[in-house]
Amino acid sequence: MSAAGNQPFSNFFYQSSDNLRLHARIYGQPGPDRWPVICLPGLTRNARDFHELALYLSQDAPMPRQVVAFDYRGRGQSDRDPNTHNYNVGTEAVDVLAGLAALGIDRAAFIGISRGGLIIHVLGAMQPALLKAVVLNDIGPAIEAAGLAHIQSYLQRSPRPLSFSQAVEAQKAVHGADFPALSEADWQRMAHAIYREDNGQFLPDFDAALVDSLTGIDFTQPLPTLWPQFDALAAIPMLAIRGGNSRLLSAATLADMQRRHPGLETVVVPGQGHAPFLETGKLPQTIAAFIDRAEQQSGATT
Repeated sequence: MSAAGNQPFSNFFYQSSDNLRLHARIYGQPGPDRWPVICLPGLTRNARDFHELALYLSQDAPMPRQVVAFDYRGRGQSDRDPNTHNYNVGTEAVDVLAGLAALGIDRAAFIGISRGGLIIHVLGAMQPALLKAVVLNDIGPAIEAAGLAHIQSYLQRSPRPLSFSQAVEAQKAVHGADFPALSEADWQRMAHAIYREDNGQFLPDFDAALVDSLTGIDFTQPLPTLWPQFDALAAIPMLAIRGGNSRLLSAATLADMQRRHPGLETVVVPGQGHAPFLETGKLPQTIAAFIDRAEQQSGATT
């Protein structure tokens, strides 16, 4: 584990089962009587998406916790995979388990954005005792084909801006209609999380081959669902967050999730699409309070 200068986190590197060097950010210190929080980003995103939320949960929340935010293979500071067929939810779930084992974490609260939420469904099937509480951000067991097609479309024509201001404007051009609630500072944080600077260009910080993982999907047909895996999580405290303008998680699916999970708590974020920024509004406080309640109700020290 290595410190990141004056940054309020450490960089943690570990090996995957096929010898890739994978990365996670670690905020705060472990507490023997508190669950850590594991943060899993979206398809092409990385640990930086959780920076502001992780600062709150690890430093400013009423019950501070250690936070671990992962870069999947092919994203952020993790190695790119020469075998692009490994860019799939199952392999990424195994990678997360390897990282948790290396850190000695055997139970935690999990926060998943988009693909991160799908990985949580798989982790629940593979190692259910690991999941003590779950936050799903704009994802559920059924996703809308039109929303995934929209993601594929903007990833395929992802621009290469020549300045940070161009990077910000590029994101506004793609997502502005779905996110009227965002401030200029929000857009700038988004661009910092998405892009890395490389020889004067701002490049999306993921392996371009990831986009190929969406080819071959027939977006005119309903996509496969994970309802059995979701139903298996029914006894685990869960908070589901939906962007009011989301194209990926429908209001109908969220209602189905509520019917099938008796204790499900929900938040709908107005003025945001897929996926809401977890550091905006009262979401950090809402998430922290949800995890605190779940821990207190479970008797976390047992």
